[in-house]
Amino acid sequence: MKGINKISKSNKNIITENKNLNTLVIHPDIKLRKSNDNRDPQQCLDEAISLTRAISLNVLYSEIITINTPRPGTLMGSGRIADIKTKIHDLDIYIVILDGNVSPIQQRNLEREWNVKVLDRTALILEIFGDRAVTKEGVLQVELAQLNYQRTRLVRSWTHLERQRGATSFIGGPGESQLELDRRLIDDEIVKIKKRLNQVIKTRNLHRIERKKTPHPIVSLIGYTNAGKSSLFNQITMSDNLAKDMLFATLDTTMRKIQTSTNQTIILSDTVGFISNLPTELIEAFKSTLEEIMDADLIIHVRDISVVDTEDQRRDVINIMEALGKELTKSNYIEVHNKIDLVSKELVNTYKKTESTKILMSAKTGEGLGRLKLLINEMINANKDYFVLKIPSSRLDLISWIYKNSVVISKRYNKTTLEIKMQITKINRNKLLSKI
Repeated sequence: MKGINKISKSNKNIITENKNLNTLVIHPDIKLRKSNDNRDPQQCLDEAISLTRAISLNVLYSEIITINTPRPGTLMGSGRIADIKTKIHDLDIYIVILDGNVSPIQQRNLEREWNVKVLDRTALILEIFGDRAVTKEGVLQVELAQLNYQRTRLVRSWTHLERQRGATSFIGGPGESQLELDRRLIDDEIVKIKKRLNQVIKTRNLHRIERKKTPHPIVSLIGYTNAGKSSLFNQITMSDNLAKDMLFATLDTTMRKIQTSTNQTIILSDTVGFISNLPTELIEAFKSTLEEIMDADLIIHVRDISVVDTEDQRRDVINIMEALGKELTKSNYIEVHNKIDLVSKELVNTYKKTESTKILMSAKTGEGLGRLKLLINEMINANKDYFVLKIPSSRLDLISWIYKNSVVISKRYNKTTLEIKMQITKINRNKLLSKI
């Protein structure tokens, strides 16, 4: 066994510099934990394995461990620790993933016992987000979340950040401990990133303000990670936006303008996938990304009905939407049951009988796409009112806008004014009135 060198580097360095490292995945099934999450432990383990493979780690062994009473120092008992140590030795394991929250002391003690890197669920998801972030804001948000997480872990060992960064100018007086130095270095870096992030967010908010001024309705795709949002986005827009069978393939909001069957322009957005027990650091870090959903006129919730815990995934997504303050109603919400190509015909027929208001489709094959497009068009144009407006005939910009974003029923010219009778949605009517 290669032993002593396995815990000599930071988590980030080990994973990014060495792909396909042998990994052991454990889901601790804690019986005394008070939680609203009744997810099946096997489904939790399967998801943890998928998360682990998302950053190219080689999962050689996985196990569900029942823990009746968590140990403050090691989470699990000495017998279980010894069993896992044997597995680590036999399989030449470099990394152990614990699918849950592990305290800094528990992490430190388990690393000492097993002599390998130990990552909890938060650290694992942070690694994935760091690997997937593309835009400047996304990268900065991940860096900030990683630093905040790393700061809480300083208790476990000295990280010697000043040598990694070459930032010897930050070193304080001779009486300052290594732990204090590391904490100061992280705090300084957090301040720098927050300043850069604030500038990026200001720019994005300006773009949001400009987008609100446009007449085009915004349609947002939401859903559990790997539910097929990006595949559906590609089907609707005929684009080549990244669509892979992996968790968190999309981290940054992607937007496209498209034309409906009635020649109406809408903005379609693909957003970050949701997941159960998302770490608090990441909820805060990506709240600004999810804020794009708040501007949406129509929400399309893409569900993967081929997985056993599809209802649990639905609940997780709805809970996050409620936490964001986005109200979902019959007039602004469509639920798409995706991946019908992966389930039996009997199950599809059952869904057709019991879920008549839902869209059954396969984003991969395109089956059901036509019906979804019709429903999008129908809901965008629902609740149209007849509206009569008198405007100066010189306002060619308004006249052009009205023709693009409403159905003109009649028009009547006077000497200096134009009276237009139109059929227009309430959303566009409010936008029109704001332009006058």
